[in-house]
Amino acid sequence: MRRLIGITLLLAATSAFAGAQVEERLSASVRAGLAKAISDTAAPRLVFANPAEGRAWLADMSRRLEKRIPDRDVREDFLQTVHYEASRAGLDPQLVLGLIQVESGFKKYAVSRVGARGYMQVMPFWVKLIGGPQDNLFHLRTSLRYGCTILRHYLDIEKGNLFRALGRYNGSLGQAEYPNLVVGAWKAHWTYPSRTASGGRGNSPV
Repeated sequence: MRRLIGITLLLAATSAFAGAQVEERLSASVRAGLAKAISDTAAPRLVFANPAEGRAWLADMSRRLEKRIPDRDVREDFLQTVHYEASRAGLDPQLVLGLIQVESGFKKYAVSRVGARGYMQVMPFWVKLIGGPQDNLFHLRTSLRYGCTILRHYLDIEKGNLFRALGRYNGSLGQAEYPNLVVGAWKAHWTYPSRTASGGRGNSPV
């Protein structure tokens, strides 16, 4: 019973904290840089020092995600895209999985009460700012590309302060609830040895 209550509270919190990035005025150079990051067309792939490490990570994460995304092909495509988009943005892929868990519960077509869309609950104004009319925020890679690029942008603004960057991502800067939920989900469900998961740029594709 206690476990059921805890799950209910977590689901309520997840709904309450779904994405609400605040539109800000961007300089021309920042806007151009973000637009360039969004426009990359390279195929998503796992980014690891060697193929064996990539296969081990994919198998482990796939097992953890199986109940939420039952179809194996869909699940592995999702994880491969998460790893690639997080790594190219210099983010820990496991952190991004924690953020997705809190933001959308791994629901591709999630829509928040303020209109945020997709896995990473990106606000539509970002498409006008740095993308194009063809960008569909319900599309797997588009959602992950935007979400990871935006979180990287906020981390840069906050000089690497994850707590404040997550607050910006959620539109709740300075409040502890949302950052604590994301970090809690990351640490409780998605941690992985740093020697294996790259979480950054420069490793070889699998």
